[in-house]
Amino acid sequence: MLSYLIRRFLYMILILLLVSVVAFIIIQLPPGDYLTSYIIQLEEMGQKVDESQIVSLKKQYGLDLPIYLQYFKWMWKMLHGDLGKSFEWNKPVSELIGERLMLTVIISLFTLIFTYAVAIPIGIYSATHQYSLGDYTFTVIGFAGLATPNFLFALILMFMFYKYFGLSVGGLFSSQYQLAPWSAGKFIDMLKHLPIPIIVIGTAGTAGLIRVMRGCLLDELRKQYVITARAKGVAERALLFKYPVRVAINPIISTIGWTLPGIVSGETITAIVLSLPTTGPLLYRALMCQDMYLAGSTVMFLTFLTVIGTLISDLLLVWIDPRIRYER
Repeated sequence: MLSYLIRRFLYMILILLLVSVVAFIIIQLPPGDYLTSYIIQLEEMGQKVDESQIVSLKKQYGLDLPIYLQYFKWMWKMLHGDLGKSFEWNKPVSELIGERLMLTVIISLFTLIFTYAVAIPIGIYSATHQYSLGDYTFTVIGFAGLATPNFLFALILMFMFYKYFGLSVGGLFSSQYQLAPWSAGKFIDMLKHLPIPIIVIGTAGTAGLIRVMRGCLLDELRKQYVITARAKGVAERALLFKYPVRVAINPIISTIGWTLPGIVSGETITAIVLSLPTTGPLLYRALMCQDMYLAGSTVMFLTFLTVIGTLISDLLLVWIDPRIRYER
């Protein structure tokens, strides 16, 4: 196992380096740069920018260097713990991401727990009660969840809560706690606002996992070892959870590596609709403004989540399924 972990960490470093190159190039592909947009904004406000100012601003932002030197400069600083400075916000990138990172992690973890806690039991029930009323009900709800965009679901919930209950479900804090320092009251207020974002963001993932769990478990229940165990008189509940469920859950465990970054970045529009102060809207704004250090650092953070999530998935598979041994 130790040699496997060492190999995986080496692969992780290589993947992060390759992604950093690709991400930096893609961010730079659109015509112009942040300075071009900034100059256009100044001219629209009636401020004339002469050539000397443009040269000075390019030097200030480091945009006078060739793209490969900009990349090496960014990577050198990143290796020393400096993620660079955001052009638009005029603040260190580490500070901007750090402000939203804790809230992003909280929402992601709670959403992950909600997704698996709901999807796995429902998937098991649907498989063991195939073609029952409950199975058909969960199937309809699952397909509806897959077909409904999360941002649309968020808008529907916001409308219904405001119209029928007079409540605003946007954001993570009430107005009085919005800019207040952290306290017990602010934490409790955040917990009160968490259910709506968790349900909205977790709906599509939950619906998909229900279908996966149901299909995999149905395949296992039809296999010969299950039929033989039943013939030998093994109790149904003991048989179900000792063998078929442990095997059927493998595809779900293996998707944790995709789920973690998907929750953080894949629900950017939902986060914008619900006014969630997470990294998704920050990345969207950085890409729109070509704020390359902020966008690149956020992409690297999501890539790190992906490779770490994939490693966790593989280790969990070894623990859950004794047939899997990576040493071999």
